[in-house]
Amino acid sequence: MAQTRIVARGIEPYEQTFAEMRAFTDARTADTDDQLWLAEHPPVYTLGLGADPSHVLDAHDIPVVATDRGGEVTYHGPGQAIAYLLFDLRRAGRRLLPREFVAGIEQAVIDTLAAYNLRGERKAGAPGIYVSEGEWRGAKIAALGLKIRASGCTYHGVSLNVAMDLQPFSWINPCGYAGLASVDMKTLGVDVPLTEVQQALAHHLIGQLNS
Repeated sequence: MAQTRIVARGIEPYEQTFAEMRAFTDARTADTDDQLWLAEHPPVYTLGLGADPSHVLDAHDIPVVATDRGGEVTYHGPGQAIAYLLFDLRRAGRRLLPREFVAGIEQAVIDTLAAYNLRGERKAGAPGIYVSEGEWRGAKIAALGLKIRASGCTYHGVSLNVAMDLQPFSWINPCGYAGLASVDMKTLGVDVPLTEVQQALAHHLIGQLNS
């Protein structure tokens, strides 16, 4: 079975994490263990490869960083659990297809939410996880964006909103959808430490992707 090393990187600038993800992937070999990086970032908007910059309605002095992941614009900030997945999909014992990888990540988020009695769901054609019941039904609580190289090696990952200032989401069209509401676990009544949710998310990701 593939080994995955969990690396708790703490709070660091997004640009640093982005550069080091690419450097790690450039340097890895067939024998390199996969890594799952847990991070938290100061406020930043990131744009996917095909993103339309007009979806940043008003950045309010928050940096906007172009990346090489898939997807549109999203926001990262304090109080968000981010897991970066530096995996080799073709390594012996795994052989995951990209769509299986994405499905596993989404299921890990759903399982993490379920551990706190919150219900999340997928939406066809809209990567990420959305609240499936209650007052906030349809609001986005987790965003997903990946880079999968021709070698089968991945980076970027998934972000789960735990206890955030949600206002910066209103200054963009999240993932390119005008008026899409964003929510966090605290707003849904779950007030738990970010580090606890990070570890829970890591547990479920490894369970889904290394099984």
